[in-house]
Amino acid sequence: MTDTEDEFENLPAEQLPLDSWHRDHGARMVEFAGYEMPIQYEGIVAEHEWTRTRASLFDVSHMGQLMFAAADPGACAAALEALLPADLAHLKPRRVRYSMLLNETGGVLDDLMVTRLPDDSDAQFYMVVNGATKWDDIAHLREHLPDDITMTHLDDWALLALQGPEAAAALEALAPGVSDLGFMQAGSFEWAGGKASIWISRTGYSGEDGFEISIAADRVVAFADALVADERVKPAGLGARDSLRLEAGLPLYGHDLTEETDPVSAGLAFALSKSRHEAGGYMGHAACMVRLEDGGTAQRRVGLALEGRLPAREGAQVFAGDALVGTVTSGGFSPTLGHPIAMATIETEYAGNGTALELEVRGKRLPATVVPMPFVPHRYHRKGA
Repeated sequence: MTDTEDEFENLPAEQLPLDSWHRDHGARMVEFAGYEMPIQYEGIVAEHEWTRTRASLFDVSHMGQLMFAAADPGACAAALEALLPADLAHLKPRRVRYSMLLNETGGVLDDLMVTRLPDDSDAQFYMVVNGATKWDDIAHLREHLPDDITMTHLDDWALLALQGPEAAAALEALAPGVSDLGFMQAGSFEWAGGKASIWISRTGYSGEDGFEISIAADRVVAFADALVADERVKPAGLGARDSLRLEAGLPLYGHDLTEETDPVSAGLAFALSKSRHEAGGYMGHAACMVRLEDGGTAQRRVGLALEGRLPAREGAQVFAGDALVGTVTSGGFSPTLGHPIAMATIETEYAGNGTALELEVRGKRLPATVVPMPFVPHRYHRKGA
């Protein structure tokens, strides 16, 4: 590590635009992804269950919000397609896609959401990247994008996630028309009374119906106040967000996904747009296609259901008899199911649903079974469903 890197590592954690708001509402703060963030307010299980039945407000302003523009809109799509495996040229305005930044060997540098902006916008694409990787992502994008592509980091904007079955009704009162959005759709809305323009997508990482709301940082306190003034909405922290995304079977970068993980073994081959399988043109394409064409990979990400109440955490070893066959990447107790669950990367021959395995936790072997994901069914609002 260089002196400069060492100095960077010891920098104090940054504060979110809502830092004082969180503390005033009783949050317990922890350092995460270089920021001081709320891990809980009333308690992780209470916040988890409130999200499942009502609506919870999560602060995800640590994530990176990026805009991309070019004089030629087609050039902007083509430039991003050189780095992402998504079909952006045919993505309709106001539509959102899950995608990834890959390295040359098909390893995942980050997973992200990218949105095609309306034709009358100043930019063509909006992207949200993970907080822990955003500076590396920005450097990677700057290095590989052509000079005629303008990338803007919206570092003066906050990002909130309103999640739960009553999220739409609560948000509709502040942003009329937002209920018309379907899952993975987005648009620009006026905060009722002309208080601010906000960008809203019907997305989230809880498995529940919900929205992500981008708003200028100098307006976010007032907007958060307006949301929690609704009795259906309570603030929630990182703890509940993690237990919800685990039940939803959604990978967390840096844990279930790393640069050593590829989309195929991670069970994310759907993010490799079929229309680009042959033509390719994106970084890591050849490596990904070899894995697809070979009919599989040596390892796979799977879901595990554990017996008893003792959870297995990241790093726990997975055994088939005496053979070490994998490692837990995320794990915890499921409040919804009432027993521990985990995600693990294991050897493919043991990845079939129903396979009996054991996890080593605190020197004990715990019985576990490979089960389908999501552990808890998603409840996204899909139009026409």
